[in-house]
Amino acid sequence: MKICKYTDHDYQAVIDALENRSNMDLFTHDETVRKILKDVQERGDSAVLEYTHRFDRINLSAEQVRVTPEEIQQAYAGVSEKELQALKEAEKRIRLFHQRQKQESWRYEEEGITLGQMVRPLAIAGIYVPGGKASYPSSVLMNAVPAKVAGVERVVMCSPFPDGQTRPHVLVAADIAGVTEIYKIGGAQAVAAMAFGTDTVPRVDKIVGPGNIFVALAKRLVFGIVDIDMIAGPSEILIVADDSANPAYVAADLLSQAEHDEEAIPILVTPEEELAKAVQQELEKQMKTLSRQTIMKASLDSQCRLLVTESLESAVDLANRLAPEHLELAVADPDYWVERVHNAGAVFLGHYTPEAVGDYLAGPNHVLPTSGTARFSSPLGVYDFIKRTSLISYSRPALEKCSEIVTLLAEMEDLSAHANAVKIRTFEAERKL
Repeated sequence: MKICKYTDHDYQAVIDALENRSNMDLFTHDETVRKILKDVQERGDSAVLEYTHRFDRINLSAEQVRVTPEEIQQAYAGVSEKELQALKEAEKRIRLFHQRQKQESWRYEEEGITLGQMVRPLAIAGIYVPGGKASYPSSVLMNAVPAKVAGVERVVMCSPFPDGQTRPHVLVAADIAGVTEIYKIGGAQAVAAMAFGTDTVPRVDKIVGPGNIFVALAKRLVFGIVDIDMIAGPSEILIVADDSANPAYVAADLLSQAEHDEEAIPILVTPEEELAKAVQQELEKQMKTLSRQTIMKASLDSQCRLLVTESLESAVDLANRLAPEHLELAVADPDYWVERVHNAGAVFLGHYTPEAVGDYLAGPNHVLPTSGTARFSSPLGVYDFIKRTSLISYSRPALEKCSEIVTLLAEMEDLSAHANAVKIRTFEAERKL
């Protein structure tokens, strides 16, 4: 948790390392993941069950892989009434937000030409919900709800159940969100099963949801066979703060990311050195009162950065350069500074909007671009579960009117058959006159 100031000799090296954090190790486990994918593609359920037994320490038959309606009903017994209402409230808010993202088909006409776009939902979507260091019912809602809002009829969920744990909150969240079927498998073998299909697990059109390095590599390798949302890296937060920020609040939000896993990246960027020192002290103080201290300490020791910039403008510029997954503007006038934000997965404005509220209840999706990919990608949403088809219709007069230009363009590319497809129609039209 060393404070690094813009005048320090190693400041630029620290910034460069952060900017290049997207250089994920795609090769250390590449051979292992390729083997798993190939094995599942060739042997289907048998391979999936073997890997599930090896990695999740659970021995299942093909008939036991899918969660039964009885198991879902039993899961409700493991969830308190308050917890159930919280999950339902979160689902409602997520659904209301994502309903605003829905797109409609459209057409327009001009001089015998009809053009348009037809919007259709994917037929079947696969969502991956991690289950290693924690249980994530919120990830179920964030992945499944936009798919259902988009109109996807069949939503398939894969999630590991290590040692046969029941994970009632995950099952209840899936039921509330409208997931149609759930499979007790995780890791690269789950991605392979959804990508290739087995006798038990259906082949999907798209796989969404975060996971560990094996899941990320598997998604990258099956892209093109199915679509994917993104290659998710470690969770990260960047807080831009000025002298109005409360160091206790800032530290609390940095720790909320640090507890995800040892590789999580908490960053403070501020022109106020005294604030950075106060946050440093708060991190030590608050961490002692929280669970998951070992994970948080590992993240803080290896990944946390407390950066002191020359000005608040420099801090915002640095945030744009790093393109964080979560960006908090803990400043006196967040509405002013948000207009200068260009690269971020989600922006949290003001002192009373902790990133945690976005993880669970606000409504916008918490599946966000990581590792600087917010430079060119967006949060998960309804638009990830639809496909767009172009519509083109020409009348004979309209084709005759443009035939000379189309023919000329085709001949520029030496594609005579393209030109002929237009000429044959205009020639026939002339002959009939």
